[in-house]
This record gives sequence, structure tokens and C-alpha cells, in this order.
Amino acid sequence: MSAHLNNPVVRLRRRLAEGDIAIGAVVMMNSPELAAHLAGQGFDFLWFEMEHGSITREGLRHMILATRGFDITPISRPPVNELWTAKVVLDQGSLGVIFPFTSTPQLAQQAVDACKYPPNGLRGSGALLSQLRWPPAADYYDFADQNILVVAMVEDKAGLENIEAIAATPGLDVIFIGTSDLSFSLGFRGDQKAPQLAEAVAHIVSVAQRHGKVLGRPAGTAEDIEKYRKQGFQFFMTATELELVAAGAAKLLGPLGRHPSSGPVTPV
Repeated sequence: MSAHLNNPVVRLRRRLAEGDIAIGAVVMMNSPELAAHLAGQGFDFLWFEMEHGSITREGLRHMILATRGFDITPISRPPVNELWTAKVVLDQGSLGVIFPFTSTPQLAQQAVDACKYPPNGLRGSGALLSQLRWPPAADYYDFADQNILVVAMVEDKAGLENIEAIAATPGLDVIFIGTSDLSFSLGFRGDQKAPQLAEAVAHIVSVAQRHGKVLGRPAGTAEDIEKYRKQGFQFFMTATELELVAAGAAKLLGPLGRHPSSGPVTPV
């Protein structure tokens, strides 16, 4: 692994292993220029959002290439937890995969298998584009097996009920609690202040820590990150590029009495 010490995912994994935190911005739109700009802002990773965003396969490739030269890890969330969806984002050069709705131990194992080559997993070997982005082809396969970050999202009642078996899955690096969808699944329509949601999150935290998994969750502010870090979380999804634009505009225009419009202006 020494030949790859300058690779951002190697450094990211080391920081997490040492108890440090990782902070990521979410990219929802196809824009290499935006990805390159965000890559230089101080985030540890970019979360390329293909479940809810408009990112295409070609767009993902261009944005990952745009991160060249930056100390940042490109990680992608495909729409579903499937072998082929993980293969798509890995073969474009992603250094991690975020698997949504990982609700069973079978899906947790599938996530791990999707990120590792046989005999360690089930990933297909056609990673030409990945090899062109990262290490030389001669050792890319071993590098990928050792370093691709596998993130399982626990975000529904079934995942909560199966958390013990999910957390026990070898090769799973991060358990990320999708607090909004979990709230919906528990019947609270996204309410983040429901006591039952807090109890569910605490239970997942306890189980994940017992199995030595890194814990992740959304965090909207620096204060949130500090608060959640004390609870054991290390891997944070923060704002989307849309939210960052809105925050910047509000900081500039708010003192001048300008505020966001309620919708598009109707043509006269």
C-alpha cells in the first residue's frame, strides 16, 4: 500500500481509523467545473448524488476527472443497492460507494461483494477507466480491494431491526444513518425531533460501535458536526451545492434586505 500513500482514499481511511472526522459536500448536478471548485474548498470527500440528483454516468466520469490534483475522495451514491449500479460508479473512478436502503444482512454483504474482486467479492474486472484515473493497471485490483470505501445506509425500520447482523458484516466500513428516511419509515414524516427517532439512532450507534464500524450521518452546521462527533459519529454528509449557493447568496444579500423569492417570476 506504500505506493499509494498519496491517494486521497488511503489518507481518508487512515484518518477515520485514527478517530478523526471526514466532512463531505453533496453534488447533485452534472458540472465538472462545480466539482473542481468544491474539491478545493477543504472538504474531505465529495458525495456524488445519483439517487436523488441529475448526475449521469458520463457526468460522473467528467466530475471525477475534475478532482485530479485535489486532496479529496470522490464517493458516489447509486440509486439502489445492486451489483451493477456499484460497478457503474466504481468503473468511472469512484473511490467509495454509498449503498442506499441497506436493510438486511444480505444487502450489506452484497454491498461488500460489489466493491471487491473475486475471490473476495463479485466486482467485474473491466475497470479500464478507473485504472486511468488512479493507480497503474498492474496493481489497481489489489489497491481497490483494500481501499474502496464501503458505506451502507441504514434508513428504514427494517434496517433498524436488522442492525446487529448488518453491523457484523466483514468488509463494511461505514454505517451511515439516513435520519430523514428513517424518520419517515418510523411514521414521523421526517421529524428530526421525535424521541423515538433519537432512540433508534442511539441503538444503531451502540451496535455499530460494538462491531467497530465508522458511524456517519447528515450534519447541517459546524455546531451539528461537533455535537454528533461527541456521540461517536465521524463521517458527515453536509450541504448540497444548491444549499451552499443559497447560503452564499443569503450572506451577501440578506444585510441589504434581499431575500429568496418564493418561486419563478410569472412572465408578463
